Amino acid sequence: MATGDVPASWLDNELNAVRDAFRNMNDVNRPAPRAGRFMWFAAWISLLVVLVLGFDTWLEREHNPNAGLMVVDAEGPVEVVLQRSRSGHYIAPGLINGEPVQFLVDTGATRISVPLALAQRLGLKQGYASQATTANGVVTVYDTRLDEVRLGSIVLRNVAGNINPGMPGDVVLLGMSFMQDLELVQRGDTLTLRLHSTL
Repeated sequence: MATGDVPASWLDNELNAVRDAFRNMNDVNRPAPRAGRFMWFAAWISLLVVLVLGFDTWLEREHNPNAGLMVVDAEGPVEVVLQRSRSGHYIAPGLINGEPVQFLVDTGATRISVPLALAQRLGLKQGYASQATTANGVVTVYDTRLDEVRLGSIVLRNVAGNINPGMPGDVVLLGMSFMQDLELVQRGDTLTLRLHSTL
């Protein structure tokens, strides 16, 4: 049979097979419409989660720039250097009796003041009731003793405190019962607390 004598049906079958092969190649490379929409949706959700987490981290750093507390522990006095938060306060992590807390430095407070709910979680004992003058007026507080208070490398023992039932949240006011024997140096947005080795 000569080349020109190829039956048309055979040629049509071959062309259809080649077309089907190309169609199948394109279908393999193109995801199904539902899968494609799901992938776009998942990508947008992932981007949104990353943005939210990044913004949350930025907000936390603005609220508490001392979360990774800088401690200067060289020869001589022990120092803790705090950065002022965006709200104008010095906030830092610390420990009371080995338990983690958030401190807010308050040089106007006579003692360390612990909210009642936190005091109960820390197992602090309520002592005698007394009156204290706060920014919100006169309140009843209860005396307590803190076995150990730690701010960075500064550790003091048997520190006077009070339990304040009217204080919301979990932030502890770090008052003068902790800072009375420390040297405080404020320069710009930095507060340095220095414990001398003679204490």
